[in-house]
Amino acid sequence: MNEFDATRVLLVEDDPSVRELLAWHLKRAGFDVLLAASVAEADGLVDQAEVVILDWMLKDESGVDWLARRRDEAMSSSRQPVLLLTARATELDKVTGLESGADDYLTKPFSTAELIARLRALLRRVRPPEVIRLGELHLDSSQGLASYAGERLKLTRREFELLAHLARNPGRVFSRDSLLDRVWGEDFLGTERTVDQHVSQLRALLGGEWIETVRGRGYRLAPPDP
Repeated sequence: MNEFDATRVLLVEDDPSVRELLAWHLKRAGFDVLLAASVAEADGLVDQAEVVILDWMLKDESGVDWLARRRDEAMSSSRQPVLLLTARATELDKVTGLESGADDYLTKPFSTAELIARLRALLRRVRPPEVIRLGELHLDSSQGLASYAGERLKLTRREFELLAHLARNPGRVFSRDSLLDRVWGEDFLGTERTVDQHVSQLRALLGGEWIETVRGRGYRLAPPDP
């Protein structure tokens, strides 16, 4: 699993084709997705979500008006980060969207890779730092730092992300394709050999017993017995 697996996202979008396409990409990236086609539907789902993706133009009410109203409600417990989607691109539009309570703003057309990256960035800002400890292996996702047996590991960003992804669920087998999607992103054009090369580098630093090859299935992190 990655740090955002099963994070519940509310996607408020009234265009069915756009809504289903974005939902597919979000689910593939590991998110749990709630769907709303209107403000009325969003009202019934928003308190179940950890983060909201909100289209500006909706059929029953402006998404910006709905957001501003929720932010102003003194009794509302909803303060999830909100990523606003819109075709409006002027400076005034951006200011209006942000002042209504949006935490980020993405102008259409956009790539799904950028959408997911911005979503993850929002969640990192509101979540406490993630620290993973497995025996003598320590990972701090907020700083991208890793250490083993008290010694800092000099890892590239991808090496750290791969190790953290495996370490979040030790013993679980991940296929190379799954690792490419979750660590490099679904738009990455590399091959499975990229994963093999990064695993080899991690093995050189940690010792070969940490990351096991499961023949025909992929890799898993298997911390050695103390």
